[in-house]
Amino acid sequence: MPKSFPNAQTIPVGVAVRRTPGVTRWAKHAWRVSAVLPGAGAADWKLLRTEGDVAEFHAATLPLTLYVSDAEAYAHELQTRDPSVYIILRQNEAASDFPWKVAVVTASPYEAQDYCDSSEELVEKIPMPEGLHAWILEFVENFYEEEAFVKRRRKNMNVDQVEDGIGDPRIRQVSDVYRAPRRKVALN
Repeated sequence: MPKSFPNAQTIPVGVAVRRTPGVTRWAKHAWRVSAVLPGAGAADWKLLRTEGDVAEFHAATLPLTLYVSDAEAYAHELQTRDPSVYIILRQNEAASDFPWKVAVVTASPYEAQDYCDSSEELVEKIPMPEGLHAWILEFVENFYEEEAFVKRRRKNMNVDQVEDGIGDPRIRQVSDVYRAPRRKVALN
């Protein structure tokens, strides 16, 4: 049974990937995500354009889902200098022509950071288009409530304790309160 996330919103987002010639003899091509296409139709490595040895593909269209539980992450991303969308690519062992497959599209920097912790995926940060920015901003305004900072205070502190500062280095003690007890010596 699929999980239900109340108030979640989804939009299809196409991912454009650019292939350029490799700069070393070990890498034939270099692959980078070049753009996101909000509202794009389905695609599977559709060639968009070529210019010399450089080719750009519409690699895939995946859903970008916004969850109420992640609204704080979206709010933080919108407050950055350059709000971005994160694309997670995984190696594609099945196809030799296209060594990467698009796995996830997210607007959450926290989720993207989780994928960065693994060496299995490639995480690309792409500037957020204006229309997508407006959609995410509306979602944040509807569902994010910033929590007010409350300074923690010692409320139920019992000040009339009888320990007389045992263990407090500021209070002078007759002897070390944490020493081992002395043995009683038998008098014969």
